[in-house]
Amino acid sequence: MTAQIDLFTPVQLGRYLLANRMVMAPLTRNRATGNVPQPVHQIYYSQRASAGLIITEATQVSPQGVGYADTPGIHSEVQVAAWQKVTAAVHRKGGRIFLQLWHVGRISHPALQPAGALPVAPSAIKPEGEAMTYEGMQPFVTPRALETEEISGVVEQYRQGAKNALAAGFDGVEIHSANGYLLDQFLRDGANQRRDRYGGSVENRARLLLEVTAAVVEVWGSDRVGIRLSPSGSFNDMSDSNPEALYRYLAEQLNGFNLSYLHIIEPRPGEDQSAIGTGYLRQVYSGTLIAADGYDKAKGNQVLADGQADLIAYGRLFIANPDLPERFKLDAPLNQYHRSTFYGGDEHGYIDYPFLADSLKPSLM
Repeated sequence: MTAQIDLFTPVQLGRYLLANRMVMAPLTRNRATGNVPQPVHQIYYSQRASAGLIITEATQVSPQGVGYADTPGIHSEVQVAAWQKVTAAVHRKGGRIFLQLWHVGRISHPALQPAGALPVAPSAIKPEGEAMTYEGMQPFVTPRALETEEISGVVEQYRQGAKNALAAGFDGVEIHSANGYLLDQFLRDGANQRRDRYGGSVENRARLLLEVTAAVVEVWGSDRVGIRLSPSGSFNDMSDSNPEALYRYLAEQLNGFNLSYLHIIEPRPGEDQSAIGTGYLRQVYSGTLIAADGYDKAKGNQVLADGQADLIAYGRLFIANPDLPERFKLDAPLNQYHRSTFYGGDEHGYIDYPFLADSLKPSLM
């Protein structure tokens, strides 16, 4: 009789055997002063090294890719050197860590762009919402549509970011193609109204992501590359007229890469639960799936037991509980997260959440 898979069943992820199936989700925290990871990042990530896999916060592949204040990059020697200290700290604790490669596209502002340039996008369509700049929140602007001949340069930004991540000592990389950022903007026709070979048909709109994937795989090998997708997400003013056709085609094409995984943001509570998630993609994608969005221990174990996903990503619970796997294993109480400290600030709400062992120490009278 086959034993039931749960969060603590080891799993082979590409070339790595992970001790558990709990993934620390990528979490933007806005504490990278000057877009450079700081010493506090070494503590933050190494505290959470008991996760089966850590995926870093979204990390821009170029100055053009910046869309938020104080987010880290992977495009300069200073950034690479800073990340080297982070990966070394995680590895000393026995952890595995992937870097998430990021370009925000239109979800930026001239205040964040080199020389005050317009953000770039597949089409000159202004998204609803506001950008987080150093001067505070400012309305998004109408972006500049990339010229066809510029797109190969975007692919090279990802390729160089992948090379820099390798130099920084990461165990792999995740291509961020979710949440309304550049690659997601190309995928979905609510943001992509191009008339060249990168727009129109499903095949054309998927072209950039597939080209980026090929470039990153050339650097890392397919078994150390993952991709994050949000098929049902509307964040950052995203939509698509036929998501089933788009993501079926994309999954079929990605099957040929033999990637480490696809990381899927599931429909949120209150959204249409019949929307595209791991249940849909499991029918067409032959590789490993990571499911993300609001899981607790019981729901995570159920999804694994049902075979809908192979690993479960936890975000806010890992923010507040650096030793989340131990707490789950012991059914111990969880620290409550402080939402006001999620984005920006100092060490408070970043590296000062207590470990379970600290709360069990006898107090001195």
